[in-house]
Amino acid sequence: MKWAYIYEHPGSDPDADRVVLERGGQHTILVPVPEPAAAPAVASALADDGVRLIELCGGFTLREAAQVAEAVGGRVPVGHVSFAGEAAAGVASYAREYAAERAGPRA
Repeated sequence: MKWAYIYEHPGSDPDADRVVLERGGQHTILVPVPEPAAAPAVASALADDGVRLIELCGGFTLREAAQVAEAVGGRVPVGHVSFAGEAAAGVASYAREYAAERAGPRA
């Protein structure tokens, strides 16, 4: 069985930076994308390559997840990681820190 997990990692190359794990008949592909806008094309290519399930990192918005699902056109199911309610404060804190890091130092 072949499945993939897509996550955002700025500056990454989805082809060169992916990690493939194969054990006991399970084929897992961890695929970074430099920005969420790259995920639909990457997901479509994965579906073309025989991936049977795609899971998206919880950092993707619902809109971005819907765009990925649309790109694969029902060829494979697309899951989206979600967080339990008690994790909301931690997720919000992480999102603020991530946004600040992406913005870079202020002059």
